[in-house]
Amino acid sequence: MENYTMEGRTYRYYGQEAPLYPFGYGLSYTTFRYRDLVLSPPVLPVCANLSVSVVLENTGLRDSEEVVQLYLRWEQSSVPVPRWQLVAFRRVPVLAGQETKLSFQVLAEQRAVWVQDWHLEPGTFTLFAGGQQPGQKLQAPSEVLSAQFSVTGAARPLSGC
Repeated sequence: MENYTMEGRTYRYYGQEAPLYPFGYGLSYTTFRYRDLVLSPPVLPVCANLSVSVVLENTGLRDSEEVVQLYLRWEQSSVPVPRWQLVAFRRVPVLAGQETKLSFQVLAEQRAVWVQDWHLEPGTFTLFAGGQQPGQKLQAPSEVLSAQFSVTGAARPLSGC
């Protein structure tokens, strides 16, 4: 085998076609609302980590758990990359009518691309936070928030950070 690209071979590289049962697919016994997605800092150096916070509210009548998922999308990359990549997730119990503020770290290495070695590149990225993948269609409603951030500096090998 000489072609090692993953394009067309895994759901992460299928283009616009969504997988039949994506990560996080399913129903819940309650409803959740996401709000206040904050990325800090919104402009960061190429080797820096990104801090993320989001508020999750259980708007239903039952106590339940939600799997909060963070996905990263490269807006322009020098090499083929997935449509989006899961960078963090956490199962969170939330009592009915209550809310909780969650914090995550997106590490610089999670933005690395393979160019004969792992490299970090400057550019614009979109981060998605919600109970499902971006653009996923479900029978139960679930929202996905998004925010953009920028990475500045020169491209460099990950090992150089």
